[in-house]
Amino acid sequence: MTRRYSRDPVVNLSLRHSLKDGAAYAVMAGGGETYFSAFALFLKASTAQIGFLASVPPLLASFAQVFSAWLGHKTGKRKSIILAGAVLQGMAWIPIALLPLVFPEHAVQLLIVAVIAYYACGNLAALQWSSLMGDLVDERKRGRFFARRTRLSSITSFVSLVLAGLTLHFFTKHGITMHGYLVVFAVAFVARLISVYHLSKMYDPPGHVAALEVPGGKNWLLGIWHTPVLRFSLFIALVQFSVAIASPFFSVYLLRDLKFSYFEFMSCTAGSVIIQFFTLNRWGAISDLFGNRVVMITCGMAIPFIPFLWLFSTNFYYLVFTQVISGFVWAGFSLSTSNFLYEAIPAGKRATFLAIHNVLANTGTFFGAMLGGFLGVVLPDEFHLLGLDIPWVSSLCNVFIISFVLRAVTAALFLPRVRETRRVKQMTFSSLIFRVGRFNALSGLIFDIVGSRRRQNPAARKTNG
Repeated sequence: MTRRYSRDPVVNLSLRHSLKDGAAYAVMAGGGETYFSAFALFLKASTAQIGFLASVPPLLASFAQVFSAWLGHKTGKRKSIILAGAVLQGMAWIPIALLPLVFPEHAVQLLIVAVIAYYACGNLAALQWSSLMGDLVDERKRGRFFARRTRLSSITSFVSLVLAGLTLHFFTKHGITMHGYLVVFAVAFVARLISVYHLSKMYDPPGHVAALEVPGGKNWLLGIWHTPVLRFSLFIALVQFSVAIASPFFSVYLLRDLKFSYFEFMSCTAGSVIIQFFTLNRWGAISDLFGNRVVMITCGMAIPFIPFLWLFSTNFYYLVFTQVISGFVWAGFSLSTSNFLYEAIPAGKRATFLAIHNVLANTGTFFGAMLGGFLGVVLPDEFHLLGLDIPWVSSLCNVFIISFVLRAVTAALFLPRVRETRRVKQMTFSSLIFRVGRFNALSGLIFDIVGSRRRQNPAARKTNG
């Protein structure tokens, strides 16, 4: 049975196009964007350059969201900006693939410049897209819709990631790795064009645009500072900082230090993606019923331990399992924080606050990745503790420890201060763990079927208030 996302048939059709746009975008992101760091390592990038690639493009590109909001204010058009950004992002795949071939002596530097353009164009569209989706999706169904959209994107991203990894593995075995990257990036280019088609079919309610609120002096700044949204954005920025100290270098650790093949690298990355497919709908339903705070705190307290787990073994199967845990935790945290922002930001100020939020988050990522890249170069290949010398397989293990400590401090200081933005049913943390922990694929399928029937049954809606 076809799912109904809105009583308005025009809006419902738009949301169905949004699902297809998300799937096509996921092909590009999973099959192409995921391999940026691997491509840079193939081009002989250093640890510091990998940190630069992971931090500078998102930071500079985040200012494109400010420009997008300013452009929305000037033109009053939203959909045109979305389509322009999406088309330009698709075209950015051409220099990403070809510039390192044309100018091999400056391959890494040119790749970074091309990736900056890629992220900037995507961010030009992203802010207006967030505004559009905020208007189209009913807030009472927001958690479940975005969970369903993210689940579809996750499985599509997973399949694309696997096929791209197998493609690179195949071409590498035949000594023509560069040809493999050209195939992978060409598919990403086509996928973004398909995404553009579905974006063009979406309905844009007239009179709505993500426009930048022009600052009005000291009172405006004080008003921004005393909002819970800005304090939450500062928390996310610190999370991004502590996470980025380690996260850009997992690919370096696997491909360079552990000498993993592209197939093994793909398998580790895919473990995180596939678990999101099986858990996101459950996370979304819990957020809708019991609020975002309980999910955010539970997952946020688990995030610090992810880099710590990487220290115990270099076994391939163990690292895949670690990535599965990572995907499970990050699925809940990412969904709950995104929903929190949608609910906490007034609709009329969404562009301003989202622009500020993303600049702060990417600033945190920038400083974290730059610090991680520096530490990865200067720290020794061993750890000294209480007179014991513990040898590491890589100096990056010290970086993982530092990331673990800073994540834990950030979570302990900020998570207890988070307050729910709406009235919800109460749930204890132990109940949450039980609900999600007993999850399996069959129960998730039953949950979807029963839930959809209850939502379609008027009597059930009346009974359940």
